Amino acid sequence: MAQKSKSEYLRMPKINPAERHFVLVLVAAVLIPLVRTLFKLVPTGQEKLPKRGAFVLVSNHVTNVDALAMAYFVYVTLKRAPHFLAKGSLFKLPVIGAALRAAGQIPVYRGGQRNDEPLRAAHAYLDAGHCISIFPEGTLTRDPDLWPMRGKTGAVRLALETNVPVYPVAHWGSEQVLPQYGSKFRPGFWKPVRMVVGDEIDLTAYRGKKLTPAEVHEATELVMHRITELVSQLRGTVPPQELWDPVNHGQTETGNFKKKKNKKAKN
Repeated sequence: MAQKSKSEYLRMPKINPAERHFVLVLVAAVLIPLVRTLFKLVPTGQEKLPKRGAFVLVSNHVTNVDALAMAYFVYVTLKRAPHFLAKGSLFKLPVIGAALRAAGQIPVYRGGQRNDEPLRAAHAYLDAGHCISIFPEGTLTRDPDLWPMRGKTGAVRLALETNVPVYPVAHWGSEQVLPQYGSKFRPGFWKPVRMVVGDEIDLTAYRGKKLTPAEVHEATELVMHRITELVSQLRGTVPPQELWDPVNHGQTETGNFKKKKNKKAKN
């Protein structure tokens, strides 16, 4: 296999012992007013989360606004520093990439490349007592009704390897601000994005032992079902019995699957 060139590697962020450090405060000063013009975050259940120490937050992923909602929730509501595993292409953008890295966000590779470096960086943040927010689906849901789909195993493996608690968070309403894979914002400071935090997910059966791939997938499915239950609570409707799997429906794992589908139909 050909060795990757130096330019293909993504530089990982350096850990600042202080969660809410100077650079993060500057970035937040810019983003907080922006978020408040886009929507109104309405969180519940945040008292279930630890006020200090490491934990992993796992959430559903509907639109590209979700990361802003989660970051706002962690920074403003929890008074903690938000750390995300975000797609590496964002870190190659001028100014934006530098700001993301300085604020403690972790770039991940796409296209089948191994993510050992990002996972080590996430480990280090958890070891330092920070919290990590992850969208286990790895991309926007492919479910046609926007329910959570099957998840990737990274979030579970990270939590089990570092022995930190995992809390599910569901949100609903961001699709009213920005349609899935849409580019036309429909902002409104009165538009609610409701968010609910669930109880810690009990992963006792999977901790402290070497897991088989089947057990890791089983734990991941448990996490996704807990998130789905919370989404169902917010939507007030019954979710599908099975999680949507894009592979079974001939959909791409990453990227704008709707755009690719339309292009294929035209050809």
